[in-house]
Formats: sequence, C-alpha cells, structure tokens
Amino acid sequence: MSRFAPSRLYLTAAAVALGLTSFSAWFTLRWWPAGIATALFVCTSALILWLATRPAIEIRDKALAIGRREIPWTSIRRVDQTGWVAPLVLYLTMEGGERMRVLYPGDAEASNGLMSLIQRKSCRALINGIEWVRIFGEPEQERQERVEEAAPRMKVLTESDEAEVERLYQQLRTAGRFNDQDK
Repeated sequence: MSRFAPSRLYLTAAAVALGLTSFSAWFTLRWWPAGIATALFVCTSALILWLATRPAIEIRDKALAIGRREIPWTSIRRVDQTGWVAPLVLYLTMEGGERMRVLYPGDAEASNGLMSLIQRKSCRALINGIEWVRIFGEPEQERQERVEEAAPRMKVLTESDEAEVERLYQQLRTAGRFNDQDK
C-alpha cells in the first residue's frame, strides 16, 4: 500500500497568503485601491487552504482509496491526464460512465509517482485513449497463468525405465556414493 498525503508546503503557502491578506486589509484602511489586492489574497489563501486539506490518496492491491471512497481497479475504464502535474489533476471514467476528477496537491515527484501507479494498476483502462496492454504489456497475473497452462510436463521415460532409475538411485544413496568403481 502506498499513501499520498497533500504536501505540507500548501499549509505554509496558505499561512503566508493569510499574512499578506491581513497586511493588505490594514493597508486598505489607508488607501482603498489596496482592497483589490486584499480580495485577491483572500481568494488565494482560501484556495491554497482548500488544497492543503484534501484527503490522502492510497494505492491498495484491490482498490484506489480517496478519503473514504474506494474505487476497485477493475471498475476504472479510462485514465486521462491533464496538463496539471503539481497539483496533479486526473480524470477517471468508471464502468457505468461516471467521470471523476482526482486532485492531488503534492510536489511534482510525488504527483508523477501517483499518476504512474494509478495508470499501472488500472489494467482494464484506456490510458489517455491508448489500450493498457500497448503501454505496459500483458498483466503479470495473466502472463503467469498462461505460462502454467502452456508448459505441461512431458514424459521422457517409460514407467519401467523410471522404476529402474529409482532403483539405481536408491542403491547409490544407501552406498553413500555415486560411483562404486572409485574404491
């Protein structure tokens, strides 16, 4: 399981924006055009604070968990990227046609890692319109099942030959060596 929590930098940025908001509000009392900056700082600090309080995203074996909501990997039919990497914005399309926006406010490295994991685990989905198999190849589980089915054991010896080999092996084992001529 991998857990992706929002970056702590967003809380710091929200605190700075709130500080600038209070300074701008104080300055607005002396010069009213500074109210425009105050309004912009209020909007910015609210947006950054909202991003900082987004729920953590967990990558589990069977499902993608965003806060309390769990989405099974088998129900994701399409994963579409946007141009946003930090914060990461992805669109997931589910079995029933439901489209969901995934928003992860993290740094670029963590965002790329999360995006890669979501794409890799969604093995029944189209990734940006391209089939999953064309990007990542065959799923590991299906590959192992095919190898097990394709490799039946062939009999090389007849039953009488197998009995003879087993008898010789038992003789060598009781003697403690494999070559009696070395005495």
